[in-house]
Amino acid sequence: MSIVIAILIFCVIILLHEFGHFIAAKACGIYVKEFALGMGPALLRKKGKETEYTLRAIPIGGFCAFEGEDGGATEEEKLRNPRAFNARPVWQRMIVILAGPIMNLILGFIVSLVMVCSMEYIPSTTIHSFEEQSITSEYLMPGDEILSIEGLTIFTDRDISYKLLNSDRRNEKGNLVYDFRIKRNGEVITVPDVEFYTTEKEDGTADLHFDLVILAKEKTFGSVISQSWRESCSTARVIVMTLVDMIRGKYGLNDLSGPIGVGTVITEAVKHYSLADILYIVALITINVGVFNLLPIPALDGARFIFLLIELIRRKPVKPEVEGTIHAVGMALMLVLMIVVTFGDIRKLFTGGFA
Repeated sequence: MSIVIAILIFCVIILLHEFGHFIAAKACGIYVKEFALGMGPALLRKKGKETEYTLRAIPIGGFCAFEGEDGGATEEEKLRNPRAFNARPVWQRMIVILAGPIMNLILGFIVSLVMVCSMEYIPSTTIHSFEEQSITSEYLMPGDEILSIEGLTIFTDRDISYKLLNSDRRNEKGNLVYDFRIKRNGEVITVPDVEFYTTEKEDGTADLHFDLVILAKEKTFGSVISQSWRESCSTARVIVMTLVDMIRGKYGLNDLSGPIGVGTVITEAVKHYSLADILYIVALITINVGVFNLLPIPALDGARFIFLLIELIRRKPVKPEVEGTIHAVGMALMLVLMIVVTFGDIRKLFTGGFA
């Protein structure tokens, strides 16, 4: 049952992404030839008024096929087929390209909203108390509102955990230390080198003792909307920071997961975690899809938007063969990466790497 739920979650995320492109294209008067869920050979076909709707064999990805999306359009071609993608104004094509990722980000906010509504209470970023014998209480006080840690602005309690677990600055005692920016009694102050008790694990990494207890906020309409927005922004930022860390070499191919790995995480979450945790994972995935598609990587929506931006500035498009080659190379590289990551996911399944 959990595997079915994982597949359904994937399908909904993909479907809404492509639906974003679809409704934007329809609103701009662009002719949509095909709306497909999945890749590979078609299993089901349904002809609408003008668009063919297909369900394909591999439940990974999907696409909207527009009339005239490949190559530029001459003035004669625009007059002959004004509903072709490349016959429409640049600003309309930009809207169509951005609509898919934006739909994922909207879905991420909606899922975050449901997640916050399912919580018994809303965690704040204000310190309520400390665990017994806490050394951190020598630097911070109950009632302190945490504004930033090591320069990272804190939106949610998850940001606090993320930053504390992703730093390795230590003092002479071997404990992890962080620079906090807090609001205390209405005054914003910086507290340097806040110490957290740390012990060494067998693998040489640090085991951080998180001895802060965060204050709960009252659930009201305003606090739920605000927290949902904060959760969405925090999740998007974590994704961007993770991508930056990958470029810097902090993470390698072994740390990446494809559909198999993500599906495994979802199925395990369905079995063992709370509804709020499951919804957080779903929000993380859909926001990840939205953010990733906005990156200027060839074959992704972000790169297509860049080409349209160049066309807007130059008042003429990049040569179709040049753009097509760039997107084809990008697609080929992503397929190779997908194969490598998928094999890594399969290996983790047999070695317990997802545990």
